[in-house]
Amino acid sequence: MKYFDEDGDGKISPWELRKKLGMMGDELVLKEVELLVQELDSDGDGCVSMEDLVKMMEGAGEEEKMRDLEEAFEMYNDSEMLGFITPNSLQTMLGRLGESKSIHQCKAMIHHFDLNGDGLLSFHEFTLMMH
Repeated sequence: MKYFDEDGDGKISPWELRKKLGMMGDELVLKEVELLVQELDSDGDGCVSMEDLVKMMEGAGEEEKMRDLEEAFEMYNDSEMLGFITPNSLQTMLGRLGESKSIHQCKAMIHHFDLNGDGLLSFHEFTLMMH
Protein backbone atom coordinates (compact mmCIF):
# COMPACT_ATOMS: atom_id res chain seq x y z
CA MET A 1 0.00 0.00 0.00
CA LYS A 2 2.77 2.42 0.95
CA TYR A 3 4.50 1.75 -2.36
CA PHE A 4 1.49 2.97 -4.36
CA ASP A 5 0.24 5.67 -1.94
CA GLU A 6 2.74 8.45 -2.65
CA ASP A 7 0.97 11.23 -0.76
CA GLY A 8 0.31 9.09 2.33
CA ASP A 9 -3.45 9.72 2.44
CA GLY A 10 -4.25 6.01 2.85
CA LYS A 11 -5.71 5.77 -0.65
CA ILE A 12 -4.37 5.06 -4.11
CA SER A 13 -5.50 7.46 -6.83
CA PRO A 14 -5.60 6.45 -10.50
CA TRP A 15 -2.57 8.68 -11.11
CA GLU A 16 -0.54 7.06 -8.31
CA LEU A 17 -1.48 3.60 -9.57
CA ARG A 18 -0.61 4.44 -13.17
CA LYS A 19 2.75 5.91 -12.18
CA LYS A 20 3.80 2.93 -10.05
CA LEU A 21 2.55 0.31 -12.50
CA GLY A 22 4.44 2.14 -15.24
CA MET A 23 7.60 1.90 -13.15
CA MET A 24 7.00 -1.87 -12.89
CA GLY A 25 6.88 -2.18 -16.67
CA ASP A 26 3.10 -2.15 -17.18
CA GLU A 27 2.39 0.81 -19.43
CA LEU A 28 -1.29 1.51 -18.95
CA VAL A 29 -3.22 4.44 -20.29
CA LEU A 30 -4.98 6.56 -17.70
CA LYS A 31 -8.42 5.37 -18.88
CA GLU A 32 -7.47 1.73 -18.17
CA VAL A 33 -6.24 2.64 -14.71
CA GLU A 34 -9.38 4.66 -14.01
CA LEU A 35 -11.50 1.64 -14.97
CA LEU A 36 -9.44 -0.59 -12.68
CA VAL A 37 -9.78 1.85 -9.79
CA GLN A 38 -13.51 2.15 -10.45
CA GLU A 39 -13.84 -1.66 -10.21
CA LEU A 40 -11.98 -1.81 -6.90
CA ASP A 41 -13.33 1.39 -5.32
CA SER A 42 -16.01 0.40 -2.78
CA ASP A 43 -16.92 3.83 -1.43
CA GLY A 44 -17.05 5.75 -4.71
CA ASP A 45 -14.38 8.31 -3.87
CA GLY A 46 -12.36 7.53 -7.00
CA CYS A 47 -9.48 5.94 -5.06
CA VAL A 48 -8.52 2.48 -3.85
CA SER A 49 -8.39 2.17 -0.07
CA MET A 50 -6.54 -0.41 2.00
CA GLU A 51 -9.88 -2.15 2.53
CA ASP A 52 -10.39 -2.32 -1.24
CA LEU A 53 -6.94 -3.85 -1.70
CA VAL A 54 -7.59 -6.46 1.00
CA LYS A 55 -10.91 -7.42 -0.62
CA MET A 56 -9.18 -7.77 -3.98
CA MET A 57 -6.44 -9.97 -2.51
CA GLU A 58 -8.95 -12.13 -0.65
CA GLY A 59 -10.98 -12.52 -3.84
CA ALA A 60 -7.90 -13.61 -5.77
CA GLY A 61 -7.14 -16.13 -3.05
CA GLU A 62 -10.67 -17.54 -3.28
CA GLU A 63 -10.34 -18.01 -7.04
CA GLU A 64 -7.11 -19.93 -6.54
CA LYS A 65 -8.68 -22.08 -3.82
CA MET A 66 -11.59 -22.90 -6.13
CA ARG A 67 -9.21 -23.91 -8.94
CA ASP A 68 -7.32 -26.14 -6.50
CA LEU A 69 -10.58 -27.75 -5.37
CA GLU A 70 -11.62 -28.35 -8.98
CA GLU A 71 -8.29 -30.05 -9.69
CA ALA A 72 -8.59 -32.20 -6.56
CA PHE A 73 -12.18 -33.13 -7.41
CA GLU A 74 -11.09 -34.24 -10.89
CA MET A 75 -8.53 -36.61 -9.32
CA TYR A 76 -11.32 -38.39 -7.39
CA ASN A 77 -13.96 -38.07 -10.10
CA ASP A 78 -15.40 -41.37 -11.33
CA SER A 79 -14.53 -41.98 -14.99
CA GLU A 80 -17.89 -43.68 -15.61
CA MET A 81 -20.03 -41.24 -13.59
CA LEU A 82 -18.50 -37.91 -14.56
CA GLY A 83 -19.22 -35.11 -12.16
CA PHE A 84 -19.37 -37.30 -9.06
CA ILE A 85 -17.11 -39.07 -6.61
CA THR A 86 -18.32 -42.63 -6.07
CA PRO A 87 -17.26 -45.05 -3.33
CA ASN A 88 -15.23 -46.94 -5.97
CA SER A 89 -13.44 -43.83 -7.27
CA LEU A 90 -12.74 -42.70 -3.70
CA GLN A 91 -11.31 -46.12 -2.83
CA THR A 92 -9.13 -46.10 -5.96
CA MET A 93 -7.73 -42.61 -5.34
CA LEU A 94 -7.11 -43.24 -1.64
CA GLY A 95 -5.27 -46.43 -2.62
CA ARG A 96 -3.05 -44.43 -4.97
CA LEU A 97 -2.29 -42.12 -2.07
CA GLY A 98 -1.33 -45.07 0.14
CA GLU A 99 -4.54 -45.07 2.20
CA SER A 100 -6.15 -48.49 2.01
CA LYS A 101 -9.90 -48.25 2.73
CA SER A 102 -12.66 -50.81 2.26
CA ILE A 103 -15.63 -49.99 0.04
CA HIS A 104 -17.76 -49.87 3.21
CA GLN A 105 -15.42 -47.24 4.72
CA CYS A 106 -15.55 -45.20 1.50
CA LYS A 107 -19.37 -45.35 1.49
CA ALA A 108 -19.38 -44.14 5.11
CA MET A 109 -17.01 -41.27 4.26
CA ILE A 110 -19.22 -40.19 1.36
CA HIS A 111 -22.40 -40.60 3.42
CA HIS A 112 -21.07 -38.10 5.96
CA PHE A 113 -21.01 -35.31 3.33
CA ASP A 114 -23.72 -36.55 0.96
CA LEU A 115 -26.37 -33.84 1.30
CA ASN A 116 -28.95 -35.30 -1.08
CA GLY A 117 -28.53 -38.96 -0.07
CA ASP A 118 -27.67 -40.27 -3.53
CA GLY A 119 -24.53 -42.08 -2.32
CA LEU A 120 -22.28 -39.84 -4.42
CA LEU A 121 -20.37 -36.62 -3.86
CA SER A 122 -21.04 -33.76 -6.26
CA PHE A 123 -18.56 -30.92 -6.62
CA HIS A 124 -20.71 -28.77 -4.32
CA GLU A 125 -20.68 -31.45 -1.61
CA PHE A 126 -16.95 -31.93 -2.10
CA THR A 127 -16.26 -28.21 -1.58
CA LEU A 128 -18.29 -28.24 1.64
CA MET A 129 -16.30 -31.25 2.81
CA MET A 130 -12.98 -29.54 2.06
CA HIS A 131 -13.81 -26.36 3.99
